[in-house]
Amino acid sequence: MARRVYLHVGAPKTGSTYVQHVLWKNWSALRDAGILLPGSSTAHDQAMADLREVYWRDGDARWTWDRLAAKCRKWSGDVIISNEGLGAATGEQAARAVESLQPAEVHVVVAGRDLWRTFPSTWQQSIRARSAWRFGDFLRAVEAGKFDTFWDNYTAPRMLRRWGDLVPAERRHLVTVPPSGAPHDLLWRRFAGVLGIPDGLCELDVPTSNPSLGAAEAEVLRRVNQALGDRYPLRTPYQKVVQRHLVDAVLKRRPNELKFGVGLERAEWVSDLADQQIKELRDYPCQVVGDLAELRPTGMKQTLIPDDLADAQVLDAAIQTIVGMLGHADALGRRADRHPEEVLSRLGARAAGGVRRRLRHAIRRDPA
Repeated sequence: MARRVYLHVGAPKTGSTYVQHVLWKNWSALRDAGILLPGSSTAHDQAMADLREVYWRDGDARWTWDRLAAKCRKWSGDVIISNEGLGAATGEQAARAVESLQPAEVHVVVAGRDLWRTFPSTWQQSIRARSAWRFGDFLRAVEAGKFDTFWDNYTAPRMLRRWGDLVPAERRHLVTVPPSGAPHDLLWRRFAGVLGIPDGLCELDVPTSNPSLGAAEAEVLRRVNQALGDRYPLRTPYQKVVQRHLVDAVLKRRPNELKFGVGLERAEWVSDLADQQIKELRDYPCQVVGDLAELRPTGMKQTLIPDDLADAQVLDAAIQTIVGMLGHADALGRRADRHPEEVLSRLGARAAGGVRRRLRHAIRRDPA
């Protein structure tokens, strides 16, 4: 059985992509140091979907939560499970997860970010998950108390209570996301300190974040989602087609020239909400890594709202997106037209490499 299990459960849009990139890139070094990331990043994602019993779970998924937990039980050192979707689990689902990992010492890790940056990031994430609502409608729904899911699934206080109440106070960890302009590795150093990863063990030369879309690009995607109707439903069909060929291949690669945000007319509202969050978290017994003051927005300034884009701006972005997709389609076609012998040669080299790896593994297990 594992000695300690660190459950990094969210929240989304708090630098989790960067942290996970570092963890998985350094999988071997961590394992040699006695710290296991069981399975793969895909395994963690599939296990999360299984635990939460979400409707969009891939029916062909190989990893379940029980299978991931079984991997943990076979390890004698420390274990890290990281997926920001776990934070949206219900109280019952979270209890099941923690219980399945005991008697290991289970720690819960949640990250928190200021709301001024969280609101636009959350809306954009919903658009990249096939939503089609306007940014203004999203904000008004939160303001009117009609989108309680935002507080449950995208912010630290409720998430921390659902998961943190299941473990002793000394095993609850809140990591605050540093403000803009902070050293790029500060968030990693905070996480590493919680997870017990020694300084210098991991190479940090990885992408720092999941690239954001500009206002025009996000609006193009929103309108595409609206026009899709029932085609390419969540989650796998949408990821294989829209996410892969439109978002990842084209929209993410366009210059983010038109940044967007909440707007100064809501600055006081956002500041009041931040103060409420800080008070709630200050009253909750947990280990804070960073500073709760970082959850208070700074540098608020007037920004563009995607709803206010002129049709000409959206049209221009759509045309440039089509041009980008033509280049992407051309690259895919060239790849498919490679000479058959070249493809077979590569497949043969991979097969030979697989045989060599299996032989080395067999020799290590049974050197005699």
